[in-house]
Amino acid sequence: MQCDTVRKGINCSFMKNIGCSFNKGRCLPIIENCVGCTRTVTFEDTVYCLVAADPAAKWKRGDCNFATHLEKKKIEESQKINPLKASKRAAAARK
Repeated sequence: MQCDTVRKGINCSFMKNIGCSFNKGRCLPIIENCVGCTRTVTFEDTVYCLVAADPAAKWKRGDCNFATHLEKKKIEESQKINPLKASKRAAAARK
């Protein structure tokens, strides 16, 4: 439904026929970590997140998974090789 509390005219999953069903009754403004993200919008001189009603909760356990201003680091793990299996494979390849 369309939001009619804070982000007027934006589709919101928290809007019901009785009003905003978010636990505080309205969306909360962004926090400092969200500055620079493209998923923010300004309504009445306050910046809100388009994805999360409570942006602080998205940052509570680390980086927000919707943050567009952060670079995702690829974690490259070297695969552990069992020397016994490697020697058996090499012996089988020689036959």
